[in-house]
Amino acid sequence: MANLTYILQSVRGMPRPGWRDALLFVAFFALLVGTLHLTKAMHAPFSPEAPMEIDLSPLALPGYAARSLLRMFLAFGASILFTLVYGYVAAYNRSAEKVLVPLLDILQSVPVLGFLSVTVTGFMALFPGSLMGLECASLFAIFTGQAWNMTFSFYQSLRTIPKELREASTVYQLTWWQRFIKLEVPFSMISLVWNGMMSFGGGWFFLAASEAISVLNHQFKLPGIGSYMATAVDKGDMRAVAWAVVTMVTIVVLVDQLFWRPIVAWAQKFKFEQTESGQEPTSAVLDLLRKSVLLPWLEERVFAPLGKRIDRLFSRSAQWGQEMHLPPIIGQAIRIAFTVALVGLVGYGLWRTVQVVGSGFTWMEALHVAYQGLLTLLRVAVMVIVATVVWTPIGVWIGFSPRLARIAQPLVQIGASFPANLIFPVVVLLFIKLHIALNWGSILLLALGTQWYILFNVIAGATAVPGDLREAAVVFRLRNWTLWRTLILPAIFPAWVTGALTAAGGAWNASIVAEVASWGTQKLQAEGLGAYIAQATEAGHWPQIIVGIAIMSLYVVLLNRFVWRPLYGLAETRYRLD
Repeated sequence: MANLTYILQSVRGMPRPGWRDALLFVAFFALLVGTLHLTKAMHAPFSPEAPMEIDLSPLALPGYAARSLLRMFLAFGASILFTLVYGYVAAYNRSAEKVLVPLLDILQSVPVLGFLSVTVTGFMALFPGSLMGLECASLFAIFTGQAWNMTFSFYQSLRTIPKELREASTVYQLTWWQRFIKLEVPFSMISLVWNGMMSFGGGWFFLAASEAISVLNHQFKLPGIGSYMATAVDKGDMRAVAWAVVTMVTIVVLVDQLFWRPIVAWAQKFKFEQTESGQEPTSAVLDLLRKSVLLPWLEERVFAPLGKRIDRLFSRSAQWGQEMHLPPIIGQAIRIAFTVALVGLVGYGLWRTVQVVGSGFTWMEALHVAYQGLLTLLRVAVMVIVATVVWTPIGVWIGFSPRLARIAQPLVQIGASFPANLIFPVVVLLFIKLHIALNWGSILLLALGTQWYILFNVIAGATAVPGDLREAAVVFRLRNWTLWRTLILPAIFPAWVTGALTAAGGAWNASIVAEVASWGTQKLQAEGLGAYIAQATEAGHWPQIIVGIAIMSLYVVLLNRFVWRPLYGLAETRYRLD
């Protein structure tokens, strides 16, 4: 009763709500009801013998788009949680870092699209008779397209936090939780936001592939914009394709205006600088939220007390962890048990792999696969170099100009979000008309889906450059190459490393669909590891699939060890804002 009286008194004392609050109230409950309805549809009955039919009527597109968008945001939420946990452990646990960072590089490079049949079968077994099995398989595929880039970004940000900020957190005796929410996440916020946009856009690529799945000679289609486009292409309905393209562009623009642009404008308060920037990104939606009466009241009466309770809970857990010291023998026993379990699991997997591969593979074929991997490596390297040369100046230009960013951000979002694999047939038709071999043309196909990682990271790096450094460059009249060599390139180098690494990893993954392409009855194929794995997957030849992925993982590990890790070390030691 006392709490009710307190709430009523606080409500009487607050300013009168206006039209902004009414709009936010209606929008919130409409979103809540729509989400609950779509979530319920994910549990609909499903039988493999009676797959769903996709309605190509334009009136069905809003419902399909809403279901696809829900999958994207659910996978994005899981990606954020994975990013914060995985990136934190990899950044601060030296022993774990030696395993987690190369493993993350392998995970983002392994062609997940080749394993969709396995994941679909597994999830369908977990949810028999329910559409949730296919929904989980689609969410997993989207997650794999979103998580790795964000995790690398968060890891790189944690490794480049200035020493004076870390020393300040030590002086103020912050617990690990207080340091996490007051230093590490805020310092990483700008990079997380821009990489989150890139990851969200990259998720559409996997959404389009996961909503129309072939498993055991069965074609399964989830209701969504991806399956709508796939069905329209299969039936040659160009009118439906046009409607799908318009819908996709509309979704990207709406998500950018209602979700990403407010977050970009809000994240500017976390920029690490000593002077105030002259011009900052703006958002009408963020201004609407800030001018409302209801949200500040909820912040003061609901969110702030809840946040304080969570803060106290984690602070106590940190204090208990410091006070509770396990005997060394117990800690050693736990580590030994974990190591034995991990080694046993890996050993069993290797034993089963050797059994499968040994039944139908030779060393000469393994050397052939290694050669195919070298060809794909050259394509990936060329793509990264060309994308860097093309997009770095453009990304810096956008990042240094908030006015230009307001115009360019939606366009970049559309380019990054539109599933590149859906326009591959059109590009292949162009190759056929111009007599361009896919050995060279596949580099363009790789770039269509992965070049955006470099652009978004460069924009994030340029946006995070402190205003006082840019003002100092103006005072000292730094121009042209001197400005780039002295300020721009050192400032964006850590972000570029993350972008180039994730672009290369995405290119390895995309090679499975870029090195084998077709238009109607005409099929083009390039020499490379992606084409090799694609053919093996189509034929269901598991020894070739396993060896192909093993060779790809080996290339990725070697690149991580001899290229990316030294570049990360250079970014951490020489090009950090200290």
